[in-house]
Amino acid sequence: MDILRRARAQVLDDGIALERSRVLEILELGDDRLEETMLLAHEVRMKWCGPEVEVEGIVSLKTGGCPEDCHFCSQSGLFASPVRAAWLDIPSLVEAAKQTAKTGATEFCIVAAVRGPDARLLAQVAAGIEAIRGEVDIDIACSLGMLTQDQVDQLAAMGVHRYNHNLETSRSYFPNVVTTHTWEERWNTLRMVREAGMEVCCGGILGMGETLEQRAEFAADLTALGPDEVPLNFLNPRPGTPFGDLDVLPASDALRAVAAFRLALPRTILRFAGGREITLGDLGAERGILGGINAIIVGNYLTTLGRPAEQDLDLLGELRMPIKALNSTI
Repeated sequence: MDILRRARAQVLDDGIALERSRVLEILELGDDRLEETMLLAHEVRMKWCGPEVEVEGIVSLKTGGCPEDCHFCSQSGLFASPVRAAWLDIPSLVEAAKQTAKTGATEFCIVAAVRGPDARLLAQVAAGIEAIRGEVDIDIACSLGMLTQDQVDQLAAMGVHRYNHNLETSRSYFPNVVTTHTWEERWNTLRMVREAGMEVCCGGILGMGETLEQRAEFAADLTALGPDEVPLNFLNPRPGTPFGDLDVLPASDALRAVAAFRLALPRTILRFAGGREITLGDLGAERGILGGINAIIVGNYLTTLGRPAEQDLDLLGELRMPIKALNSTI
């Protein structure tokens, strides 16, 4: 049976995730079948997730100076990249949350470029969350690196709604991306986060030199993890990093990957994140939202510029895709 007919029966009709070998078959399809693949992914998203789109803004509490060597990241203190260490004060954090809420976003993510949070950072996160809650009605997520059990418990007690920690890529390719910690260390943080009752946000970056087989492996890893949200980033090569000279992923490959990941994760929030502008151009947001995506980050990313939030929000209006209501069960 043709792979798309099989996927339609398995994923669209029965809601059963596409397994690794079938995801690979989707990734290997030619451009002549791209529109058909995206249409199926959109049907899956609409049936199993609905038309709502979750909108999120992010801000970096602590930028640059990270001791890890993630080869894609200009925030590493080990590379000759232009990002230098800086801290955001609490009033600025609250203002960022206010501006995010004004766009209609329901999620605000506090991010720090660290291996894991120390006592100072956790204290600032706690103060920031308290200050935001006093002035803004918005769900708060955090992305603070790898955690200990005690740190997980502290964040849960603060009322953190969702924790982001990306696996970045497949287990087999991870040593080509990071050497200062392991894939398993990241997985362990995610396990503790879930057991503490926080939602799990976990995705990665496509276009870092991985093979299609490893891309399918990554989709299977995420299926096994079962995160509530998967942010899909596309490599935006940053000067001074080990991946600074890699080519940008072709748009057709990026869109095919979006569709394939939707078929592997039929009920998951699948979020457009960094790199979509450079990879997909001005039409990327629309094509992705009609090809399996049901969440977006609006505004800028951590070290790169995004589209103006108004453009994405206007697009959702044109496509008649409602913004997801605020989650009140924190």
